[in-house]
Amino acid sequence: MARTPLDTPDPAPAKTDRTDETARTDRAASDWTDPDCPVARTLDLVGDRWSLLVIRDAMDGAASFTDFQRRTGIARNILTDRLRKLLAHGLLVQRPAPSGRRREYVLTDAGRDLFPVVLTLRQWGERHAFALGESHSVLLDRHGTPVPDLAPVGADGALLDSDTTHVRRAA
Repeated sequence: MARTPLDTPDPAPAKTDRTDETARTDRAASDWTDPDCPVARTLDLVGDRWSLLVIRDAMDGAASFTDFQRRTGIARNILTDRLRKLLAHGLLVQRPAPSGRRREYVLTDAGRDLFPVVLTLRQWGERHAFALGESHSVLLDRHGTPVPDLAPVGADGALLDSDTTHVRRAA
């Protein structure tokens, strides 16, 4: 049976944003790499290279299967799989495209909540994945100014890092 691209007309209605409770109960605890760790669960959902690039491009205006494929260079079968996964986990929803001929992918609130993650990865990459002076893209705010580095702070305003935080394990 031949597969059809996900951006062909689909008579099914678009999914709506899912509640937090739905997202938590979609998988059995045994399905998680580390059921008690939020980092591990997040990586189980979006930790592969292609999923985060699809999320990145959706944040940058990509909406169609063709947009994502052109921007990432991802193989059609892998893109189809990643889009289905992101839809199933409530990070993207589909809606009719303005032309009405196809469907487009739109970030949900959960997908948009990944912005600081993508921004932090970008900023880490700017510092560590490029040689000094090597050209790379720059993220600008609405005024055309480069986005400043994110710096997590505690309730008291002090900078946080791995030396000033610890994990309290689930009981």
